[in-house]
Amino acid sequence: MMLTVLAFIVALGLLIAVHEYGHYRVAVACGVKVLRFSIGFGTTLFAWRPKKQRPGQDTEFVIGAFPLGGYVKMLDEREGDVAPAERHRAFNTQPLKKRAAIVAAGPIANLLLAILLYAGVNWLGVQEPQAILASPVPDSIAAQAGVRGGERVVRAGFEGDSTEPVRSFEELRWLLTRGALDGRDLRLVLDREREVLLPLSQVSGREADAQLMRKVGVLAPWTPAQMGEVMAGSAAQRAGLQKGDIVRQAGAVAIVDGQQLREFIRGQVQGSKPLTSSWQVERGGRMVTLQVTPEVMNDPGVPPYGRIGAFVGAPPAMVTVRYGPVEGLWKGAVRTWEVSELTLRMMGRMVIGQASLKNLSGPLTIADYAGKSASLGFTQYLLFLALISVSLGVLNLLPLPVLDGGHLMYYLWEAVTGRSISDAWMERLQRGGVAVLLVMMSIALFNDVTRLFG
Repeated sequence: MMLTVLAFIVALGLLIAVHEYGHYRVAVACGVKVLRFSIGFGTTLFAWRPKKQRPGQDTEFVIGAFPLGGYVKMLDEREGDVAPAERHRAFNTQPLKKRAAIVAAGPIANLLLAILLYAGVNWLGVQEPQAILASPVPDSIAAQAGVRGGERVVRAGFEGDSTEPVRSFEELRWLLTRGALDGRDLRLVLDREREVLLPLSQVSGREADAQLMRKVGVLAPWTPAQMGEVMAGSAAQRAGLQKGDIVRQAGAVAIVDGQQLREFIRGQVQGSKPLTSSWQVERGGRMVTLQVTPEVMNDPGVPPYGRIGAFVGAPPAMVTVRYGPVEGLWKGAVRTWEVSELTLRMMGRMVIGQASLKNLSGPLTIADYAGKSASLGFTQYLLFLALISVSLGVLNLLPLPVLDGGHLMYYLWEAVTGRSISDAWMERLQRGGVAVLLVMMSIALFNDVTRLFG
């Protein structure tokens, strides 16, 4: 719990600071006087004025008690009296291109941070599972395309594009997710030059969740069907299963990998009752026959499924993925662009009803993911920060009043018509923007509570 809170606070503080620094730095470069740079709202916890400030600046830096946001307050005639001698330093007196640059600088700073974070992971290197396919989910897209399990994916590419090398299972998972959400078929080149085409355009990608990947059929990398830790009092312990057991057969099914065994266990349910099956288990060089009866799980939104209370499948074969300076930076930029594009598409689909509003996430889910990624290691935490930084940058560029994108929309109107939006219209738009934002936050918080406590 403490790790989750700490990881969440560090993530929020860093991403908000970078966003606001983008506004601050460009404002200073444009000659606008910045009065306050605040990370957080509400009661002031810390405040200071650096002795050395940039010419014409006297900025107060503040840490607020409420961490979900921040702001840069600039000299502005619309917010108070401005001395005639300083009028040229007020934000509202600046040319349109300078005002637009200052507003756009915050989201752009988040996107640049994401590029650097992705590049940093590429330079440091990360241990990822090899791109070896486990047995596909029965009747899934992958199973119908001819995937059997145990194949290594060498190259992949969307239909109509050239194929590129696949260095890890995580890289493959990203391609599968993009294809399923975008409705694009994916071609896989397997070892021995065998090719399969996954018709992902047949998948209804309304929700980016585990059920989406079950429809695709590729859930995890290949692992042997070996038992890991067995929980005390679990169905596995009652059946006599032990850590290190290798399952060769379950019922009438010959087991070839951990994913196949996990799917078999899930399916050992009839209605709300568990089914007992006979397992052939290799233990210390000899075969043992065990009768296994799973526990029936009833999770919201999915049919009842079986679980035995043990880790199924040994750790997968790993590979270190690392890139050089230039290639790592380029791939960081490409990944930032791809995530931004996918985020915008999902938001657009949610607006027109082609994607579920369940995809919206709020602070509780972000905090949960922050803790989980931090527990997995430094590089996983960097990847989490990059993803949230992209989301923050894209969200703030939406043409929604009260967000940076809304102000850019006002400036576009001013550029086209030659006049700024009236105060009356500005007030109406701001109220509408706040209402839309509150609805989005309420839906996101509801989704958080449902995911974490439902």
